[in-house]
Amino acid sequence: MATATRQIDPDLLGKFAFQVWSYKQGEMVSLMLHIGDELGLFAALADAQPATSDDIASATGLSERLVREWLMGMAAARMITYDEGAFTMSPEAEALLVDEEESTQFAMGAFRGGTGDQALDLIIDSFRTGIGMTYEQQGPRAAAGLARTTGPFSRQALTSTILAGLDGVAAKLERGAKVLDVGCGAGVSACLIAAAWPRTEVVGFDPSEIAVTQARERAEDDDLENATFVVAGAADIPATGDFDLALTFDCLHDMPRPDDALDAIRGALGDDGTLLIKDIRSRGDFSQDKRNPMLAMFYGFSVTSCLQSALSEAGGLGLGTLGLYPDKARELTTAAGFTRFTQHDFGDAANLYYEVRP
Repeated sequence: MATATRQIDPDLLGKFAFQVWSYKQGEMVSLMLHIGDELGLFAALADAQPATSDDIASATGLSERLVREWLMGMAAARMITYDEGAFTMSPEAEALLVDEEESTQFAMGAFRGGTGDQALDLIIDSFRTGIGMTYEQQGPRAAAGLARTTGPFSRQALTSTILAGLDGVAAKLERGAKVLDVGCGAGVSACLIAAAWPRTEVVGFDPSEIAVTQARERAEDDDLENATFVVAGAADIPATGDFDLALTFDCLHDMPRPDDALDAIRGALGDDGTLLIKDIRSRGDFSQDKRNPMLAMFYGFSVTSCLQSALSEAGGLGLGTLGLYPDKARELTTAAGFTRFTQHDFGDAANLYYEVRP
């Protein structure tokens, strides 16, 4: 609270933010290191290099898709090297990450997971089965933590900048509209909209009962009678054709079948409706994405959370944290029957926004 009365130096703030998030990246890389040690992935790479993700998956008997994401994460963290489709590791990396018997510099005994045993067991098992942990299985801290992570930018910009920057949307909300928040999580965005536009009705859908319970509590605490929440997946949204605005905030890449979700959203929207997609900044090209100094952290989030959810059903598309880049978003929305696609950059360091219309 004290910072509200003190002047903030934006340059120092940016440097400090980078420092703080660097520690979070370290946490995620630490967990990825533990996974690689636990599953013998580093050892398999040392034996087979140069090796592809198929080579490592075959050598270990693990899911190629999860192995590939882990390898990309380790390359982003510069633990291993990725070049021309194959992965290698230096002798020095082998000394620290593989050679437990001979190297005095072997470090992997210090990396023990950093997460609860139940969740870690599910993550480890997903590499063997190819079926990931659901968002619900990640527990109440995951839902609450995501709400706290995304909440600050939403509170500053959602109603004043983001929704105001869409064609005609703010005017509809002012008059009174119907808003569908798909993958609403703990209800941060839904409650912000309901509070800003009391004539508007907001309905949130999420398959996690834990998240929906938190969303309902948030709405009750804020005395919002125009925000309601339903425990249901995106594909279960009724095709009413009367919603004016639909949101998918940081969630399409988590869904096993985002294509089915977009089909359902198209059926729920009116012909003059708008879909606003918020998703992680990515170009779909590792050589370009690696310019992001926090890329390894995003791959860590993917392996331990986003890709877990995206593979939690057989036949899931498995997009993962970085999988809904602009071209993929355009491809999926076009297939669902949307014809207009506009990309926005609202100054959100982690996300881009896509304004999509029928």
